[in-house]
Amino acid sequence: MTAYQETKGLLIDLDGTLYHGKQRIPGADTLIHALKKRNVPYMFVTNNSSRTPEGVAAHLNEMEIPAASHDVCTSSLAAAKYIAEESPGAAVAMLGEEGLRKALLDAGLNIVDENPQFVVQGIDRSFTYETLAKAVRWIHEGAVFVLTNPDLLLPSDHGPIPGAGSLGASIQAASGVEPIIIGKPAGHLMTFATDRLGISPSEATVVGDNIRTDIAAGAAAGCQTILVLTGLTTPENLDTHIQGAGLEPDIICKDLHELMEMICGAAEND
Repeated sequence: MTAYQETKGLLIDLDGTLYHGKQRIPGADTLIHALKKRNVPYMFVTNNSSRTPEGVAAHLNEMEIPAASHDVCTSSLAAAKYIAEESPGAAVAMLGEEGLRKALLDAGLNIVDENPQFVVQGIDRSFTYETLAKAVRWIHEGAVFVLTNPDLLLPSDHGPIPGAGSLGASIQAASGVEPIIIGKPAGHLMTFATDRLGISPSEATVVGDNIRTDIAAGAAAGCQTILVLTGLTTPENLDTHIQGAGLEPDIICKDLHELMEMICGAAEND
């Protein structure tokens, strides 16, 4: 572990860090209010590709965690920006939901049903065998395969359900082509967020509860990383997760109150 280095911006994970489903984690609202009061820049950074930024912000506000759409960076937004920078106005076949559709259109990309230059795939709860067959054909014909995020499972009220990564795995297996991964644990989403803040990744700090995704993505982008033991990683399984990931966070905080004291104390002493 290393000593905390004052940051120019926080990249904050959501599920497992600020809330569990519809339940706010203790200290989440206080943390965000404190960051605002002390003018510490931050972004909410999520692999979720189905929700729009407005939808993410609404979910946070329902739990009394203050949020606006411009505070939110999703894997869909980052994927759309990646494609638009590679090929402005490109023809894109979309396998996903409203959050991805809106991000692609807002980035000036053209959503098509045939002859795409890119196949971009996120969570798609209407995914069918026909969808799989089309995606594989398009990729064989030369379309670039972009995956918003590689999450294999998602939580639900009825237990874990397949995530975008599980659908992407079927496309990869059938096409023989590895996708370009945008979301965590890849670094693209973090660099997208730091660009939004107007800072370099080395000036940012990633905060999350998952070493394999949040911390790995921060490390990949060159950010300082803080693991909070509020979700997937607990004091009891910490060593197991570190060994499994082959990676250690720069700093570990037991909860959001400890995180707030460390960050806001540094801001006050600036």
